[in-house]
Amino acid sequence: MLPEFTIGLVVFLIGVGAYTVTAAISDIRIKKIPNKLTLPFFGAGIVYQLVFHGLAGLGEGALGFVAGFGLLFLLWMIGSGGGGDVKLMGGLSMWLGWKLTIMVLIGSVAFAAVGTFWVIVYSMFSRGVYDTKDKYLATGKLKKGEKPKKETLEQKQHRRPMGYAVPVALATWAVVAWQLPHFPWIGEKVLAGLLQAGG
Repeated sequence: MLPEFTIGLVVFLIGVGAYTVTAAISDIRIKKIPNKLTLPFFGAGIVYQLVFHGLAGLGEGALGFVAGFGLLFLLWMIGSGGGGDVKLMGGLSMWLGWKLTIMVLIGSVAFAAVGTFWVIVYSMFSRGVYDTKDKYLATGKLKKGEKPKKETLEQKQHRRPMGYAVPVALATWAVVAWQLPHFPWIGEKVLAGLLQAGG
């Protein structure tokens, strides 16, 4: 059963849809997600939550930000993620709230794993095993006695089989479609309980 298509739902679908598509295209074309996309969308998420869901929505968005931005920030700190990926989820999670953000994070890992597998398989058949290894593994060919050089950020990005924005977009659309009957995804009862406990 689909929810009533309110202005809030339409704004959400258009905003999140446009953001994820734009980020995915940018990640495919230039392997970057620009700040001029992520930061305004984060700000728009704050406005969206306040206008359509009030303080409960703002609290839900803040928890989503902690989950999405926080987890990827930790991965970035230990060198396992990109800064653009962190900001991508930071902007998106303010709109999604914590429940959908966690679902999207899990889904994006699954889509990334499947996508990477097929990219590697396709490359092995089209380029050959050794060329695929040279392209996607950071081994490189060194002369005798030569020390390996530290990879630059650009080299790491070029070596990635696929950007993170595409799996995030696919996971977001899948999760939103799955959870659409339960819109809005705002935990008013949870927030009310916290406020009562604090009072």
